Amino acid sequence: MKLVIVESPTKCHTIGRYLGDEYKVVASLGHVRDLATSGKGGLGVNVEKDFLPTYVINPEKRKVVYQLEKEKKAAEEVILATDPDREGEAIAWHLSQLLKLDPETTKRLEFHEITRTSIEEAIKNPGKIDLNLVSSQETRRILDRIIGFKLSSLLQRKIKSRSAGRVQSVTLKLIVDREKEIRAFVPEEFWTISADVRIGDKVISVDLDTVDGKTAKIPDEKTAQKILAKMPKNLTLVDIKKTLRVKESKEPFTTSTLAQEAFNAFKFKTKKTSIIAQKLYEGISIGDEIVGLITYMRTDATRLSPTFVSRAQSYILETFGEKYLGKVKAEKESVAMQDAHEAIRPTSNHRTPESIRQYLAPDEYKLYKLIYDRAVASLMPAKREEV
Repeated sequence: MKLVIVESPTKCHTIGRYLGDEYKVVASLGHVRDLATSGKGGLGVNVEKDFLPTYVINPEKRKVVYQLEKEKKAAEEVILATDPDREGEAIAWHLSQLLKLDPETTKRLEFHEITRTSIEEAIKNPGKIDLNLVSSQETRRILDRIIGFKLSSLLQRKIKSRSAGRVQSVTLKLIVDREKEIRAFVPEEFWTISADVRIGDKVISVDLDTVDGKTAKIPDEKTAQKILAKMPKNLTLVDIKKTLRVKESKEPFTTSTLAQEAFNAFKFKTKKTSIIAQKLYEGISIGDEIVGLITYMRTDATRLSPTFVSRAQSYILETFGEKYLGKVKAEKESVAMQDAHEAIRPTSNHRTPESIRQYLAPDEYKLYKLIYDRAVASLMPAKREEV
């Protein structure tokens, strides 16, 4: 029997079913180790010795670790299949340390959607733990601990504040800088002149743009009244200009844009969106099987896999016709972008929101439809209209 370790117990049944009886799938329930609170300053980090960290098993995970050690003894091989991101890579490394597995030879499965095809492909082509990603997560955790402990302690002494951290501190500075800009702003009075004019059977709102050939600048009411006194009761239509307005379809969702759109559309808080997306990724009972409906939901990339694009284009042609088939959008490059995953998208084009609505809770349906529609629409052409 081969032992596969994932993070979430929700995935165990689905992945185990895809892999078959030869494999046993168990969960670590997230992180199993963290920095100790011992040593100088209680940091769990030796600042004077190359920031050497000291790790301890999380108290609530001792039973989990004990069970994993027991399962390892009974297994012929241990395979790590934690989430495909920086945190997941770190969890895989910590598990390798606790279970005495060689990071260089232990198989590491990576899949971005929980479907039979994706799982079978991952088991055929295993990788190994990416130690660069592990170092990245470790560095961030050490920074969190040092900044959090040191700065929180200072703020508690000085202003009785509860805590501070790597993200909170920078966010607070941005808010303070913006508030300073607001307070330094000197308001300046200006007026505008608008009119509703009837052209045929339409009433159109127009704004005064120029006065005597120059851009209209109206600093006060007196100036506005002078201009109004000069204006005739009936305006003359000199010219009509039509322009073609092109509105491109939006890119598929990243973690942040999904959170923003879910709030705008449904007033979902970020935490709620994250929980629902996690469930859609890990699997929903559809008929007699559990199916992962969306790809991994922690990503800042907007690219789509060639396989999905090909399937989606076929679906658009079949469902809507050739004139609704657009082109694949080029991804905007960013220095801060981590291109480990593709955008958030449905795992199947033909599993439309309406076709599986009966299996989803109302909020699950709303979020899945949002993700599905955005991914498919991103491959459709721009909206064009004359204005």
